[in-house]
Amino acid sequence: MELFPAMPLAEWTEAKETFHRFAQIVGKIRLASSNRRNHWWQVPFHPTGRGLTTRPMGGLGEQPLFCVDFDLVRHRLVVDVFDGRSAEFSLIGRSVASFHDRLFETLGGLGIRPEIWAVPFDLGDDTPFAEDTLHARYDPVLINRYWRILSQVVQLLDRFAADFAGKTSPVHHFWHTFDIAVTRFTGRVVKVSPETDPVTREAYSWEVISSGFWFGDKERPWPAFYSYTAPEPEGLEREPLRPMQADWIPARGSHLAVLRYDDVRVMEDPVGAVLEFLDSAYQAGAKLTGIDAETLASPGGITDPYFS
Repeated sequence: MELFPAMPLAEWTEAKETFHRFAQIVGKIRLASSNRRNHWWQVPFHPTGRGLTTRPMGGLGEQPLFCVDFDLVRHRLVVDVFDGRSAEFSLIGRSVASFHDRLFETLGGLGIRPEIWAVPFDLGDDTPFAEDTLHARYDPVLINRYWRILSQVVQLLDRFAADFAGKTSPVHHFWHTFDIAVTRFTGRVVKVSPETDPVTREAYSWEVISSGFWFGDKERPWPAFYSYTAPEPEGLEREPLRPMQADWIPARGSHLAVLRYDDVRVMEDPVGAVLEFLDSAYQAGAKLTGIDAETLASPGGITDPYFS
């Protein structure tokens, strides 16, 4: 199978917008049913050998311990309860409204009744999920390809994450923005304004250098690897990036380091090129924030000074 198959946004826009809303519904259930962690680490999805999982949630006597998985090989939504009960239904042929109603009916039948704010987040409309019959294209081939790309990218980001011994997030898939990210922390707390929205306040309460991948959106209609430093230090966009195809682009008053997916696909060593890009962007942020990148390095995931 091709390591990085083609995934132009125009080819799967309708399928992506439909599945993104499916993901937000399940993600909001995860948000409502899990223990809060710093920087929202409890919220994202993680890949499995067949799709995506919320990981276990609930339990502790408050409600059944359960897990929701997207099986993107069989194209089924699966709910497992830890007393052995299980229920599932097909994703194919469903509108967002149909998916929402069937999922909550399925959960209710298992004794699970989460309460969520059932409208999309930052998707350009506020149509309640239960009323959304417009988004109704689930394409099995394209959604499976999205998952295969996601899985390869997660492994690549995990390899990159191994080289840092400081505080770092897991590699995780955020359902609200539909990107995959891993974040390194410099150790400095950031003073945030009380007027800032609570999602942003928690996400950026510490200084970070974050790296990841997005599949493209209306603003930037192409998939790409990216990196940014927040808060952004003066002169970041003037720091060199590698390989030569990488560049800094303006983004909401700051800058993103970007390496387009389609450029990576045709490179002789795509994995090496992405790792080189992510490291160059990290080194730029580390230099200007003044962290000791050498001390925090763990090449190949190793900190044992006697390993040979």
